[in-house]
Amino acid sequence: MSGNGEAAPPKRKDARRNKETLLDAAARVFVVKGVDAPVRDIAAEAGVGVGTIYRHFPTRADLIIAVYRHQVDACAEAGPALLAAGETPYAALGRWIDLFVDFLVTKHGLAAVMRSDSAGFEALHAYFLDRLVPVCGELLDAAADAGEIRADVEAYELMRGVGNLCIGADSDPRYDARRLVELLVAGLRLG
Repeated sequence: MSGNGEAAPPKRKDARRNKETLLDAAARVFVVKGVDAPVRDIAAEAGVGVGTIYRHFPTRADLIIAVYRHQVDACAEAGPALLAAGETPYAALGRWIDLFVDFLVTKHGLAAVMRSDSAGFEALHAYFLDRLVPVCGELLDAAADAGEIRADVEAYELMRGVGNLCIGADSDPRYDARRLVELLVAGLRLG
């Protein structure tokens, strides 16, 4: 390392990447085994030792909150990327709604675990709304400006509707929330 500290940014980038790898692994394990899955299973999925997880996340609640926030961030970042990918704004909206449904259906108890800490839950829910409502609004505005969808749909309203359609999707194999959400999004189209 040189005296000017040039080696420090790669370490921070590596540390950030390692933490994201842990969060992705924890999310995958939570989907399959729930939020009470053994930490050793998460460590195995991430290819690290159990101590590494505890070094980053001293408690299970810390890990659950971090996974939830990580998934919210990924969903928020996907919106602008989908619009920039060159698809029609309506197609970008549909793909983003699919990601949003994935988040809602597969979080398996992340929010439920947090409900026992009402202040913590409120902060997490506020984070969810602050990050995702503007992204949904941007996608809706782009599709409305392109003349693809009706212009009178509010982002929060749509997200709430999608969320309500996803309730119970993880516990009833006969219920296809994705199909109903697809019908809802199709109903936004003009003409």
